[in-house]
Amino acid sequence: MDALELLLQRRSIPRLAAPAPSGDVLENIIQAGLRAPDHGALTPWQFVICEGEGLTRLSTILADAAQTNGADEAAVEKARNAPLRAPMVVAVIARTRPHDKVPTIEQHISAGCATQAMQMAAVAQGFQGFWRTGAFAYHPAVREALSVEGDDQIVGFLYLGTPDCAPANAPKRESSKFVTYL
Repeated sequence: MDALELLLQRRSIPRLAAPAPSGDVLENIIQAGLRAPDHGALTPWQFVICEGEGLTRLSTILADAAQTNGADEAAVEKARNAPLRAPMVVAVIARTRPHDKVPTIEQHISAGCATQAMQMAAVAQGFQGFWRTGAFAYHPAVREALSVEGDDQIVGFLYLGTPDCAPANAPKRESSKFVTYL
């Protein structure tokens, strides 16, 4: 797929099935994430890949967090089922460190860029995905379970798999509404 076409046609696919990326394809996805812009060469990312039993563990972590919040049984079940919407979920964590020239926000943005690059690498190789963050990314129990401390942040959960539906049409966006010239 042409790189420009890939970027201009990007759409999230919410229904994913097996198989998930594996082998060289998965390694390409990881390597694409590792090429994200990285001021100061701090490599402020960590990727936690959940598949198989890892999805089950993530499911339990999210359900426990929902229960801790006092959620009703329907909300707990929704949290429990969230990771099972795809055969693989990659939790992308911004692992920050103090730096006099690279503020924490830049490190978080770098991890976000890594997430986008990974999604595009999956699509370029015939897979699909969607990026979710949501309240659980900030929940203390989820952070603890994924060893997220201090200024580190879960920047997203990247769901990956084989498309199980057609993408929705891309919304038409008039660039003049978003662009000004100085």
